[in-house]
Amino acid sequence: MKNKIWLITGISSGLGKALAESVIEKGDFVIGTFRKESQVEEFNKKHTNNAKAVVLDITKENGIKNCIDKIISDYGKIDVLVNNAGVGFVGAVEETSMEEVRSVFEPNFFGTLKMTQTVLPFMRKEKKGHIIQISSHGGVKAFAGFGIYNASKFALEGFSEAMAQEVAPLGIKVSIVEPGPFRTNFAGTGLGQAESVIDDYSETAGAFRIKLKGVNGKQEGDPIKASKAIINLTNSKDSTLRLPLGKVALMTIGMKLDSVKSDLEKNREIAESAVYD
Repeated sequence: MKNKIWLITGISSGLGKALAESVIEKGDFVIGTFRKESQVEEFNKKHTNNAKAVVLDITKENGIKNCIDKIISDYGKIDVLVNNAGVGFVGAVEETSMEEVRSVFEPNFFGTLKMTQTVLPFMRKEKKGHIIQISSHGGVKAFAGFGIYNASKFALEGFSEAMAQEVAPLGIKVSIVEPGPFRTNFAGTGLGQAESVIDDYSETAGAFRIKLKGVNGKQEGDPIKASKAIINLTNSKDSTLRLPLGKVALMTIGMKLDSVKSDLEKNREIAESAVYD
């Protein structure tokens, strides 16, 4: 196929859905993943020539390999992989059980990592490709009540930053997209919550939980505009490693950079003294 083939995980709603629609409108071919067969059937009835939906749960390793192998067999390539599927989660670190932690890390980190590892051999063979990791401004700056989600996105950003250096000489690009609050279902029914609630955290994690639910449907971010920015990123010859999206993302990431720089300068003498003479 002459047009680009995009593999986008999690296109049932939010940014994933908007991106799939925008890519199709642009004229490229979308392979999108859903977790339910009924969603796949509905999507494929609407799109017979310009897209294809498949069932995939990215927390199942064998399912990932089988899915990618089938796509390569049917279409011969994957030009752009967008690791969009993931979950939100709110709760203080102490409130969160290990089972809940794993339920966040399985899709946000391990599933995304496995998707990336499985697609890379085909991109290496072609000496081209673009991997887009949908992170968050919360992948740069942490917030009280968001610690486990932050940790999953920090982990995603960590391996992606290193991988970008590893694959650049092979003709493969990596981009980390860092949206702020967007008008999706992230803060609604799509948001997981710690089952345990500890009163001592009511003014920190508890306040964040209330605030997050209060902004649902009122977020500043436009998923369609974000989608167009991502498409433009894939067509840019000098694309950056990171793409923040939204005014809030610019503000919060800027705050993090200022904080890190401040700590660096305050501790410069101590840091410089901790070496052999």
